[in-house]
Amino acid sequence: MQESRLSLSGPPRHPQPRIAIVRPALPVRHVKGLDRSRLERDAPLAPHTTFRIGGPADLLYTAASADDLAAAILAAREAEMPYFVLGLGANILVGDGGFRGLVIRNAATARAWTAPGLLHAESGAIMQDLVLESARLGWSGLEHYIGIPSTVGGAVWQNLHFLSPAPARERTMFIAEVFESCEILSAEGERRTVDGAYVKFGYDDSIFHHRADYVLSTTFRLEPGEPDTLFRIHQENLSWRGARHPWLHVHPSAGSIFRKIEGVGAGRLVDQCGLKGRRIGGAQISHLHANIIVNLGGATAADVRALIALAQAEVEAKFGQRLVPEIGFIGEFAAP
Repeated sequence: MQESRLSLSGPPRHPQPRIAIVRPALPVRHVKGLDRSRLERDAPLAPHTTFRIGGPADLLYTAASADDLAAAILAAREAEMPYFVLGLGANILVGDGGFRGLVIRNAATARAWTAPGLLHAESGAIMQDLVLESARLGWSGLEHYIGIPSTVGGAVWQNLHFLSPAPARERTMFIAEVFESCEILSAEGERRTVDGAYVKFGYDDSIFHHRADYVLSTTFRLEPGEPDTLFRIHQENLSWRGARHPWLHVHPSAGSIFRKIEGVGAGRLVDQCGLKGRRIGGAQISHLHANIIVNLGGATAADVRALIALAQAEVEAKFGQRLVPEIGFIGEFAAP
């Protein structure tokens, strides 16, 4: 998920700049320059999220290229309409009331090898596609991220990470390590190419959490690798994740709910409160991973928020630790 315009309705959380006041949506005619054939009214958002939860957007526009994405963002800004850029819809919870404004679905997926080891991809490209293609061609650096649902823009936004290869798994690998540059649409409306010094990568963090800049495309610098070795890493990582995380296509989720706590995992605290398997409505704290809430079928945003609040209250009462959600809360939520 990239930096966005969204309402912050939900459990208390660490302040983030991804906030805007939700106003009544303007008529379609006020959003100029968009291809009307790719603009939908009252469009359900649940199918476009990994949680499979959420009400409709007043307007949903599918941006087919980086140029189209930039134009849609600028059009929303010019119309002073609340907007949100949607990638794969991971790491977010959309409110049951939906989103009052324009949701821009990033379907800008073009990619090309511009030189040996240099892979350029638009921000809506799916990381899994890049992971598989680079391995087939014998380029190393993206193999660690197999199975993680993310677009290129989302990977840069959150500094995508995973453990180094088995058996040691001695450190965390970050997308920043293979990042060369990216083209952005800045908060000031300028398109320019920036490097890692501008992006300011951190743990689950980047400049895009703190400025209204959007990634339009990214170039990764990869190193030669043996395809058989890269495919082995794919299989080991998928096996590792599958044993510890609920399978997304069976039990939809948004990934980890709470931010990392130094020295102790948030999921471990939830688990030690005996909350694995706790269910409210169609939402359940996963039996496999206590920092993940799954949709068992028909879950609502209200169900998920109630489980989040329960986990926060139990952990704070037992350990004196306040769990802070790391997912984004998008759109309109009913009062608890």
